[in-house]
Amino acid sequence: MSSSPLFYQAGPAMPEVSHGRGVFLWDTDGKEYLDGCSGAISCNLGHHHEGIRDAMLAQLDRVAFTYRTQFENGPAMALAEALVDMTNHDLEKVFFVSSGSEAVESAIKLARQYFVARGESQRRHFVSLRPSYHGSTLGALGITGYQPLEAPFADITQGSIKVPGPDFYRHTEADDDAHIRKVLQETRERIEAVGGDRIIAVVLEPVGGASTGARMVNKAYLEGIRQLCDEIGCLLIYDEVLSGVGRTGTWFAYQQWGVAPDLLTTAKGLGAGYYPVGALLCRSELVDTVMASGGFQHGHTYAGNPLACATGLAAVEAIRNENLLDNVAARGEQLRDGLQALKARFDCIGDVRGTGVLWGVELVMDPDSKSPFPADANLFAKVTALAKEEGLLIYPRRTLDGVAGDHFLVSPPLNITEQEVGILLERLSRAMERLEAEVVAPLMASIAQSETERTTG
Repeated sequence: MSSSPLFYQAGPAMPEVSHGRGVFLWDTDGKEYLDGCSGAISCNLGHHHEGIRDAMLAQLDRVAFTYRTQFENGPAMALAEALVDMTNHDLEKVFFVSSGSEAVESAIKLARQYFVARGESQRRHFVSLRPSYHGSTLGALGITGYQPLEAPFADITQGSIKVPGPDFYRHTEADDDAHIRKVLQETRERIEAVGGDRIIAVVLEPVGGASTGARMVNKAYLEGIRQLCDEIGCLLIYDEVLSGVGRTGTWFAYQQWGVAPDLLTTAKGLGAGYYPVGALLCRSELVDTVMASGGFQHGHTYAGNPLACATGLAAVEAIRNENLLDNVAARGEQLRDGLQALKARFDCIGDVRGTGVLWGVELVMDPDSKSPFPADANLFAKVTALAKEEGLLIYPRRTLDGVAGDHFLVSPPLNITEQEVGILLERLSRAMERLEAEVVAPLMASIAQSETERTTG
């Protein structure tokens, strides 16, 4: 047992980090790692970005903390204006928090309070997708669809109505259009079973994160969900904690399809890993209604913290000044082509999906049937460990509701260069070669032998 007083989750012993520069990190033994997943898909500008460092130091020299009920502060006001501009004024109001889970909790509470203020307190239910991930606090966990995370707390959370989301890899309909029609119909049926007038909001990730391995939606799906929400009078919430602030090549992923929400959450890349900051964005009408009823009954100590907001503002300005949305588009194409080339080489890669610098790679035992590897083989953990040995950090999870399937995310910083993407792909290729030789081949041989013994025994 470790002698350290720290504890997080179960797992192997980890190296101690020494320092980072750009897209690289080094441990205290001198080993180099390319940060191919931006930490937790959050270090959007890599490590030791001098512009952000300078902005943080300048703010520290002025004031690090003020409380939102006592002062306004320039960084918070400027960052709020920048975020509204980033949505092209689809959303006009901003509430700052410190994390993605807090942003989602804030969206849940504002949406509920909006309907209470309107005299529609019978609206008590949220609708969300399975699988999905929206945070680890109890409210956010209630709308999350990922069984291992939900199970210990199922009897103390207010669970949402879970509906399927698009799955363009595994669906069995005639084509994608038919699949979307089926998903939308099932969503409608589950809502109607409860009653549309009892729904507060539909919550979804425009591009999936860790729980789905970057599953995508499309315009027809978002238009169908938007139409359904408008029809029954509920709200539409996009969780862009992971996909927002440039990661997909637009400021927010939903802008690729042009279907705006009523509320949007973002965090992670907003602080770029340098300081915790997140935000809830929403339409003015929601805020006006809630404020007229006595104010938003919610808040956090660090909401609108000047040091946090100065950091976020510096991150947004760096993305603008360094033309990183253009870089994301170019490096995204390079990643897509490189990952597709690996898929052609390795039968265990079943699907490559994503956009910008947010890509998921799903591993399967049989590419034709798309059957997953046995859950106890833990392919997602083994490929991650092999990649780390090869000097590459990737982000693993289980694909099928957290209980089966294997995938990993490749999501490097937005300022990764063409040469560095080449290094990333080389290291991933070596990890996949080792996975195939050291793990997949022996596993498949063992499965074949067991099947032979079963049929001949």
